[in-house]
Amino acid sequence: MLFVFGLMKSSDAYKDAVAKAKAHPSVQKMIGVPIEEGMFVTGSIEISGPSGKANLAIPISGPDGEGTIYVVAAKSAGEWTFSTLVVEIEKTKQRIDLLEQKTEPNKTMEKRP
Repeated sequence: MLFVFGLMKSSDAYKDAVAKAKAHPSVQKMIGVPIEEGMFVTGSIEISGPSGKANLAIPISGPDGEGTIYVVAAKSAGEWTFSTLVVEIEKTKQRIDLLEQKTEPNKTMEKRP
């Protein structure tokens, strides 16, 4: 069983997802720093040369709380592309989309007709 977790944790999809979550200011604010990965990753990952797919749930925690990184990604021509990359904060169930473009603080997007 540890071998399977090791394979998931050594994948670029896992590493990229964790790095993005750890670096995201909203995740840092909600669970605190340092952010650590949990031991038991769930989901699946399939890699065949330059292609593959990943569907993972990665537990994370900080001094102020816990959360889960949800990952859905596809690998094509050796590159991973995320279709879903969100962190759900355990306590509030708030979801932080790590793929959203960051906007400047205190500015809202206007709706256009």
